[in-house]
Amino acid sequence: MAQRTGELVGEVNSAHQLDNDALFRYCSSHVEGFPVSSSRFSVSQFGHGQSNPTYLLEVESGHLVKRYVMRKKPPGKLLQSAHAVEREFQVLHALGTHTLVPVPKVFCLCTDSSVIGTPFYVMEFLEGRIFLDPMLPGVAPDKRRALYHATANALASLHSADVDAIGLGSFGRRNNYCKRQVERWAKQYIASTGEGKSERNPRMLTLIDWLGENIPSEDSSGSTAGLVHGDFRMDNMVFHPIEDRVIGILDWELSTLGNQMCDIAHSSMLYIADFSQGKVKHNNGFELDISEGVPSLEEYIADYCSAAGKQWPVAGWKFYIAFSLFRGASILAGVHNRYIMGNASGGKRAQDAGEKANDLIQIAWSYIQRETVLSKNPPSIAKGKDEGLESGGRFVPNKKVKDLRDKLIKFIEERVYPMEQEFSKLAQSSMRWTVHPQEEKLKEIAKKEGLWNLFIPLDSAARAREILFDGRGDDAIGTGFPNQLGAGLSNLEYGYLCEIMGRSVWAPQVFNCGAPDTGNMEVLLRYGNKEQLQEWLIPLLSGTIRSGFAMTEPQVASSDATNIECSIRREGDTYVINGKKWWTSGAMDPRCKLLILMGKTDFKAPIHKQQSMILVDINTPGVKIIRPLTVFGFDDAPHGHAEVSFENVRVPAKNILLGEGRGFEIAQGRLGPGRLHHCMRLIGAAERGMQLMVQRSLQRRTFGKLIAQHGSFVSDLAKCRIELEKTRLLVFEAADQLDRFGNKKARGALAMAKVAAPNMAMKVLETAIQVHGAAGVSGDTVLAHLWATARTLRIADGPDEVHIGTIAKLELKRAKL
Repeated sequence: MAQRTGELVGEVNSAHQLDNDALFRYCSSHVEGFPVSSSRFSVSQFGHGQSNPTYLLEVESGHLVKRYVMRKKPPGKLLQSAHAVEREFQVLHALGTHTLVPVPKVFCLCTDSSVIGTPFYVMEFLEGRIFLDPMLPGVAPDKRRALYHATANALASLHSADVDAIGLGSFGRRNNYCKRQVERWAKQYIASTGEGKSERNPRMLTLIDWLGENIPSEDSSGSTAGLVHGDFRMDNMVFHPIEDRVIGILDWELSTLGNQMCDIAHSSMLYIADFSQGKVKHNNGFELDISEGVPSLEEYIADYCSAAGKQWPVAGWKFYIAFSLFRGASILAGVHNRYIMGNASGGKRAQDAGEKANDLIQIAWSYIQRETVLSKNPPSIAKGKDEGLESGGRFVPNKKVKDLRDKLIKFIEERVYPMEQEFSKLAQSSMRWTVHPQEEKLKEIAKKEGLWNLFIPLDSAARAREILFDGRGDDAIGTGFPNQLGAGLSNLEYGYLCEIMGRSVWAPQVFNCGAPDTGNMEVLLRYGNKEQLQEWLIPLLSGTIRSGFAMTEPQVASSDATNIECSIRREGDTYVINGKKWWTSGAMDPRCKLLILMGKTDFKAPIHKQQSMILVDINTPGVKIIRPLTVFGFDDAPHGHAEVSFENVRVPAKNILLGEGRGFEIAQGRLGPGRLHHCMRLIGAAERGMQLMVQRSLQRRTFGKLIAQHGSFVSDLAKCRIELEKTRLLVFEAADQLDRFGNKKARGALAMAKVAAPNMAMKVLETAIQVHGAAGVSGDTVLAHLWATARTLRIADGPDEVHIGTIAKLELKRAKL
């Protein structure tokens, strides 16, 4: 079973006591977001691992508890070049800033030993799972395979980092890595063993000679060189709390540049020697029996080689495994020596390290004596039609979408989630109708990372290019960032990304993918003329303005759009608008410059030809924002939902969209994708609810046991997952039909998705709220806001009853046929 990261801590070892007050003062001054005052500051120590002492810092400020991790050099006399926390910080900062390699965010490095005795750095605390036993007891077989696949992908991601591009070009020498490593660890072993130290094993000295004589030729050329972790294994990774993916690679003390095959060999040692428990388990140099679902050694290596683009390592594999066992023995001897000296963390594990070191030496010699250690060719690995596909199923993202999805997840988890409380504070203050400066900064980063306007379908983008730029590329827009017209995604492909954005109420607007702007831009992309696109679409695409959609009216049932009464009357070269609208989302935003208004141009025309849509500059005389409206107490500032009056508002006749009487036609084209986007975001909101309720259930105890151990919760959790997955498939099916058949023929699937998604999300979020108790209905979590949004969407863009009617009519029509 997995251990939660927060469960691996205990009291601080007596040899590793700190000056907590000095540490708090330093963090308050140097860690972004660290409270300057606290009602409680506690320090505990992680017991897993024996190298650099690692601590959990918990600081309570008001109702908020923040967690950080601090890692420092151990006290006492240290071996030269060992325990270099400065290098750990350097590599973590480079990877976290410039790549998608899953690493914790680092906040600061302190090289002043006077603060707490030795240099240290502070990084984020990752809430997730750590698997101490690589055979994954208590994990379902299919999950075991998925976790090993995620491990191989994480290592391939690490090895794909362009060290020159991210500032690590001089992090180490690339050639003769193994030669230098053998020499380094041989010296370290000699320094750690002998009289008064850990006992020296003569077979280790012979092993050193064998390794020096059998270094693979590729090592001297540097052809397999790149960033090397140095201690890559499953228990040095944090996995997502509920998903089978790595969110953090830990313990970078041994990282450098060098032969990357050493990393994959090191992570494969579990197949040869399992020393995660008290005694080393081995099979005299042959592969151990593995748990059902765990891939074989060759399957694991092949999975990595496929993901990393590496050659099958049959020629040098015996050396790489023997080297890994040798180095492990040297490290364990050092741990045991520090235990003897009284400055090792790890307790009983450190005490047993000397015996384990000798076991690894014996296993290395047994492995060397084997005639063959790998097949000549790798086993075949099942793949989808497109490289990088995940296992099975009809709706599987291609590599392009998967890469974008990974970037979005990293962006949201590292940049959006940490700002949610700040955004919420501003939205509840007297300055609520202003924009947080950090939101605009996040937008600029999203633009640069190619995560901007992802909602735009390929055909809409093609029309805009043709009209505006005679088919030329996006650079013709001249706004200085890539993909102004999106990434060329289908509705189905965008579904995988929109879902991720839906996990936060603040995320969609950061990527310029929030309602009603997406729907309004889609209207302009599909129905606007060149002048309208130049005046309104380009600033919307660049995010310099926002917009609102004015359709619903307070005096009539607007779910039947034939009821609307707002008039659009032609007078010469202008239209005069009179009427009142409400629930005009976006109109309260200080950046809102455009309203797309639906009204009647001809009250005597056929019922579906009376309506038209027109573009209205919000600053036109006669447009009056009457008041903001609230949704279960939320006014969604600074975005807002407004009641707006239009009194003799004169708009140029050129602002009419498509022409008079085309309003229903435009509305149907707009609402299809718009409704689907809401459904996609609701899937994400439900996933966020699942994540938060699982985390809560594993942290809180009631009646003597964790909430996660109560049968009623387990039942509710399973039912929520079933409903979520059913709804996700229905939403994907609707997106697929929209892509293949168009809005009209997909209307049945769209209607089903629009009914199912908010009802499912409400159920999941309601369960999450219940698990959180009073906190769930408060503003301390995002759950109440997500629930309010889900409930609103049973009404917005057509109430459930309208969509249920559509579904039933289509079913009856099919029966008659």
